[in-house]
Amino acid sequence: MRPSLRPLAAALVLFAAAPSAYVLTGAAFAQQQPAAADQEVKQVALTAKQVDNYIAAKKDMDALTEKAPDTGDKPDPAFLAQLDAGAKKHGFADYTEYDEVSSNIGLAMDGVDPQTKKYVGSEVMLKKELASVQADKQMPAKDKKETIDQLTAALKNPPKLQFPANADLVIKNYDRLMAAMPQQ
Repeated sequence: MRPSLRPLAAALVLFAAAPSAYVLTGAAFAQQQPAAADQEVKQVALTAKQVDNYIAAKKDMDALTEKAPDTGDKPDPAFLAQLDAGAKKHGFADYTEYDEVSSNIGLAMDGVDPQTKKYVGSEVMLKKELASVQADKQMPAKDKKETIDQLTAALKNPPKLQFPANADLVIKNYDRLMAAMPQQ
């Protein structure tokens, strides 16, 4: 089962608005992000080794980020050191590199149609998710409105891949990447 794009849309809105040197992923990501509107994801050309390292690191890094201390706007240096150590253990220079790889994998995966495993772009996938949410009769009205608002906001400026080869790498490793991600 593919993870729902609903949390992804929220993360896209948050991530497009507020990436930082130590952006967290998963639940910790959503809880840790301040709202700063003028930064974008730093796109990098991924390598097969980086994708392999990411897959190997994902479980350990998620376990670390789930334990993120709530320190307000000021990151905890000891926690940041733990993140760096966890990333280094899996072949990254530091957590910043892990995060860049994670973000770029996410950008590419956002545009992959799970049925065809072809890259169609994040705008197409966001539109599909919006139509799905709008048609959902069981979703509570408050959640539905919030999700529609998030998807609509994400559609105003959908991320574009600067490195199309990243999509090829993600598609090649799609099943392994999906297996490494928590299902929702």
